[in-house]
Amino acid sequence: MTQHCGLIAVLGAPNAGKSTLVNALVGQKVAIVSAKAQTTRARLMGIALAKTDSAQTQIILADTPGLFEPKRRLDRAMVNAAWDGAAEADAILLVVDGRKKKLDYLEPILNSLKDRPERKILVLNKVDEVAKEPLLVSAQALAGPDEEGKAPFDEVFFISALTGDGVPELKERLAALMPEGPWHYPEDQVSDASERLLACEITREQLYRQLHDELPYDSTVRPESYTARKDGSVEIHQQIVIARDSQKGIVLGKGGSKLKAIGEAARKELAELLGVPVHLYLHVKVDEKWSDDKEIYEELGLEWVR
Repeated sequence: MTQHCGLIAVLGAPNAGKSTLVNALVGQKVAIVSAKAQTTRARLMGIALAKTDSAQTQIILADTPGLFEPKRRLDRAMVNAAWDGAAEADAILLVVDGRKKKLDYLEPILNSLKDRPERKILVLNKVDEVAKEPLLVSAQALAGPDEEGKAPFDEVFFISALTGDGVPELKERLAALMPEGPWHYPEDQVSDASERLLACEITREQLYRQLHDELPYDSTVRPESYTARKDGSVEIHQQIVIARDSQKGIVLGKGGSKLKAIGEAARKELAELLGVPVHLYLHVKVDEKWSDDKEIYEELGLEWVR
């Protein structure tokens, strides 16, 4: 039985469902998911396995930040991380929200992909929420041949990352594209993210989930310490960083109730993911210039940009 291993870059606009798709392909949660745009900030590798009678395949999925018009230093670093994720990939998946009828917002991404040498696969996502006819119109508009008769995508898939429709077929195809070669990660590893970073991402997901639109995008979660106790449990201290003092009351809630709820939900999920009891301690810090802090970029694995 031969081993195969390769890299797939998962690109798309914010909220296209890239992280949900990566989680579905891996078979468990490795990336946080939120209705808030630009939730993914750093490039994270999800590791999926596919096995047949003749081959064992490891598919390394680069879950990249959404591609959008950058306005701030953090935005530029995120977009750079997305395109870096496409470098040297065996194939690029462009994930598109199938519910959207107007597709002109994708033009900058399509132009950037046009001359890239990698195999390009269009994935129309969220098909469970759309009628068939509009989906076919979108597929034709995005994947139809240009004036020279050249198709911008090699293949098109219709999926729902949330329900799993079409995901097994997509995974099977990706596995078939992976070149023969040794695996890059152990069989039981599902992500390249450290437990320290994963813990911060889980807390940030709860922050967005529980505060919705009350808390702007200008917030992050930083690790302070991550310690294994003698009894086998883990003690984690984290800092929730916000940009304005007026946001502190939103995060804390009445009598600290909201912060407690965020911490409890994150602690419970972390305990399930890590398989050990977790003691999670959160506190809130106000820093107007946190998005210009070089240390935060290093924690996220992002390149510092001017």
